[in-house]
Amino acid sequence: MPKKKIEALEEVKRNYVRMALESGNYSSIARHAGISRATLTKWIKEYEDEVREQMEDPTSAIVSTEPTKEELKAKYEQAMKLLGEKELEVAMLRNLLKKTQYRP
Repeated sequence: MPKKKIEALEEVKRNYVRMALESGNYSSIARHAGISRATLTKWIKEYEDEVREQMEDPTSAIVSTEPTKEELKAKYEQAMKLLGEKELEVAMLRNLLKKTQYRP
């Protein structure tokens, strides 16, 4: 698999790890991601330290109760990035599925 695809896939995994750590609801996040809870747990073990470090970064903090325009814009941009990454992951998985289904 090309390096860019691997990096994109790892970023998607880190995003799901962050969602799980922030929400505390691993089962729900695993279902949302279309993976088993065991797979999510494996990803958490692999990426937790890195993700927690990112979570401590004030620029990636959760929006406050009275968000500023800049905070809302940053969160919107982050959400759009996550959406794009999810769409990329789905496209990559569909492509992989097509390749595995049509092998002679």
